[in-house]
Amino acid sequence: MGRLIAVSNRTAADASARAGGLAVALSDALVKTNGAWFGWSGETTQGQPRGVTMFRNEGVDFLLADLTEEERQGYYLSYSNSLIWPVFHYRNDLARFVEDDFNIYSAVNDRFARLIIARARDDDVIWIHDYHFMLLGEALRREGWTGRIGFFLHIPFPPPEIFRTVPQHYHLARAICACDVIGFQSMNDRMNFIRYLREYCGAREREGDIVEVFGRRVRIGAYPIGIDAEMFKSYVSSEKAQNAVRRISRFIGERLHVIGVDRMDYSKGLPERFAAFGKLLDDYPETRGKLSMTQIAPPSRSSVEEYRELRNQLDALSGRINGDYGDLDWTPLRYLVRSFEREELAGLYSISRVGLVTPLRDGMNLVAKEYVAAQNPEDPGVLILSEFAGAAEQLDQALLVNPYDAANLAAAINMALYMPLEERRERWHALNEIVSRYDIAWWREKFLTDLTGESSIAEDDADEARRAAALRAWRKRSA
Repeated sequence: MGRLIAVSNRTAADASARAGGLAVALSDALVKTNGAWFGWSGETTQGQPRGVTMFRNEGVDFLLADLTEEERQGYYLSYSNSLIWPVFHYRNDLARFVEDDFNIYSAVNDRFARLIIARARDDDVIWIHDYHFMLLGEALRREGWTGRIGFFLHIPFPPPEIFRTVPQHYHLARAICACDVIGFQSMNDRMNFIRYLREYCGAREREGDIVEVFGRRVRIGAYPIGIDAEMFKSYVSSEKAQNAVRRISRFIGERLHVIGVDRMDYSKGLPERFAAFGKLLDDYPETRGKLSMTQIAPPSRSSVEEYRELRNQLDALSGRINGDYGDLDWTPLRYLVRSFEREELAGLYSISRVGLVTPLRDGMNLVAKEYVAAQNPEDPGVLILSEFAGAAEQLDQALLVNPYDAANLAAAINMALYMPLEERRERWHALNEIVSRYDIAWWREKFLTDLTGESSIAEDDADEARRAAALRAWRKRSA
């Protein structure tokens, strides 16, 4: 293997972004191979953009391209985030279908392909990330690239009947299959894609995750992304974490604490979560005054109408809950529309009896894994996890819930609050084993091993058994 070339819409060129999952995952491999990372600079130009801005930082070459304002609107805001994002999260009702947007999306993928080809070497390996660049593999092949290409989708992949509502569904699927290895977060997402290929593209499944389609043999696998578990555990004892604990403890006192941390997005199920918390206080009066919930929800795409409506909805729900049940010395729901540093979050997770991770649909959701990593083994909290998050396939010792069922979710919170210590420990130990073993390094090495054939990790019989069990469970749920 030569260099690793990573491609994603945004990169870790900004040092403040390097704590994120993808940056942590890619940094070691990029440094080790003297690699490069292509992406959008985050800047827009009024005229036609030319070439890339290149600089080297900590052993990695960053190559950043500007977008025109038309490209930012058509490729990023519209096609990627107003069509692909809602459809892939099963929200066709929110999707915007505009033909010109696809033309711009395609043109941006083509331009990035030319920029990459101009700087790639024959033995490089290209790893494309996420829904912004679903056409890039095919564009690279058109430019003459014959080397290895991997593609990993970080968001869910919907069932065929939903995917087909995208007018260019066949074009997108064919372009993705120009890659050699295609990765999804969960077995469910993988099987959705394969079912589409089988039913509409004549694909045939072979042994070892191999699928024959469009005249090619591609490997299509489930690669659940993880976190740097050991590093996140270490955050709990940091000064920033302990300071966050001291600050919030002045308000919650001896009450049990419930926490949710989510980007403000309609896929995260925040209105449903607030409604369930209100129902908890309605139906379980013994909890009143005995617990406090903190929901951290950094704003997301605040210029889009759907996100402004979501903000208004959450403001109203939190006001109703606090107005109905708050007292002079108790605020039931603390709702913070801002971001916090990872060390601060680790501290907040560590003192929370319940971690609420209840998206309506999610590719993986790393908050669930961070919450597990931050717990005190002697007195751990309880993870409540949506069965529609990709993490549910791995973290089945959490309390799995249907986030649309307010009564069920309220009952799960009540159960978690008063779960016996022995059961909390048993559940946590099972969850922690998964989070620690299948960490971010495992994810990276597993994918790159399949892509390059150069094994740096060994998959043992237990790994194969777990993969087989996940497949059986998926088929059982789908029957």
